[in-house]
Amino acid sequence: MQKKFTNILITGASSGIGEALALYFAAHGAKNLFLSGRNVERLNDVAERCRDLGTTVYPRVISVCDKEAMAQWITECNRIAALDLVMANAGVSTGEETAENVYNTFNTNVFGVLNTITPAAEIFKMRADKTISKTIAITASIAGYHGLPSCPSYSAAKACVKAYGEALRGSLKADNIDVSVICPGFVKSRITDKNTCPMPFFMSAEKAAEIIVMRLEKNVGLIAFPWPMRLATWALSILPNRLTDMIYAALPHKV
Repeated sequence: MQKKFTNILITGASSGIGEALALYFAAHGAKNLFLSGRNVERLNDVAERCRDLGTTVYPRVISVCDKEAMAQWITECNRIAALDLVMANAGVSTGEETAENVYNTFNTNVFGVLNTITPAAEIFKMRADKTISKTIAITASIAGYHGLPSCPSYSAAKACVKAYGEALRGSLKADNIDVSVICPGFVKSRITDKNTCPMPFFMSAEKAAEIIVMRLEKNVGLIAFPWPMRLATWALSILPNRLTDMIYAALPHKV
């Protein structure tokens, strides 16, 4: 049976894919949206546009790196309305690979994900009402298929949460918790706005959100798109290092 999500929590909802997901859910019948972000103006703007579509919205400015605050917020949201979808979507790009930026990338893109999905999974495990759908979604990246010299910290962090989410899908199955890992290619966002490298198969955030939701509703475990990039990065992941070294050396680099 195809799912229909009604009470949804999304981190990183103030821009990019998170913003597009919030608006898509609001336009397609979501009852309650719990949205987080770091920029109050952008987050409130997204919340207001979702309300205009008839959805009740609870925005919260919060850092996903704050473990205790995230656990408390997710618990509060679930008390207001039993969550059926929790999306660990917040993420940052590294930019220059300085020590500070590298740590920030892992803190946000790995520990920020853990701080979102761990309390959500515990809440879902304790839920007595078995009729309520329970889904966790993790936004990784096509970059997580193979370490990319142009963004080592970012691709490594995304590889980590991709592998973790894929493993959790099997691990949490006995608790009737569905887990999906989302691996987009280049999607319009504040991250890609900073890119100076070529971005093949560039996609709007609205189109990406539509693909993601349609596949979440079908309980697809690995939502990777567009398919040519998925195929290319998968092929790179199985080639010998001496060949990938040659390929990456020939590719354009960030400037």
